[in-house]
Amino acid sequence: MSESDTAVGSVTEKDEPYRATFREYVEAIYELQEEGIEPIQARIGDWLGVSRPSVSEMVHRMETEGLVAVDRAITLTAEGRHLAEVVVRRHRLAERFLAEILGLPWVKVHHEAETWEHMISADVEEAMWRVLGDPKTCPHGNPIPGAGYKPPRMKPISAMEVDEVGRLERISEELELEDETMDFLDRAGLRPGAIVHMSGRSPHGAFTVQVLGGEAVGVGDFVAHRVFIAVV
Repeated sequence: MSESDTAVGSVTEKDEPYRATFREYVEAIYELQEEGIEPIQARIGDWLGVSRPSVSEMVHRMETEGLVAVDRAITLTAEGRHLAEVVVRRHRLAERFLAEILGLPWVKVHHEAETWEHMISADVEEAMWRVLGDPKTCPHGNPIPGAGYKPPRMKPISAMEVDEVGRLERISEELELEDETMDFLDRAGLRPGAIVHMSGRSPHGAFTVQVLGGEAVGVGDFVAHRVFIAVV
């Protein structure tokens, strides 16, 4: 499954400090596109928590290195997408490894994997695939690039009708950036594989859901649009 990620444009030894940042940026652009969010500079800045001038400078450098093309939005070139897939794959494999092999609490694996993803070699990646038994998604249901995942039809829980029941399939990568939200979902049992019942909804964007065997909890509009169930 692994692919080399040694080539990053024409990066030279003097540019080495930029390698990690290139990885962070192509990963952010990939994830924004995955979520259906147009990757303009402002959104990349919000996603990474950096200033717009910093984004502008880095995007210009990445364009020079052949990793992105810039029009109104920023798109990954073939080389940029290859690098992004390597980084995202290793990040999501690391999440699985941390959660399933090391037993790290589900809510913590995203931030830990942000460090691991930059240190995993091709050989280690291959070993992780074997140990984990060829996983298709991260613990939050997001697809691992190159794993051959075929997602079911999905819809956000915000689109569920009252008394509808569905299997939770995926939690948006966007929510993984928010520790409090992930802790809430974890405590409520709102994880991939859970059976979710929509017990109530208001016209103002508030939803009441219940995991089979658990207690009913209130979910706001922002979260309800980013947690997905499989459509039967």
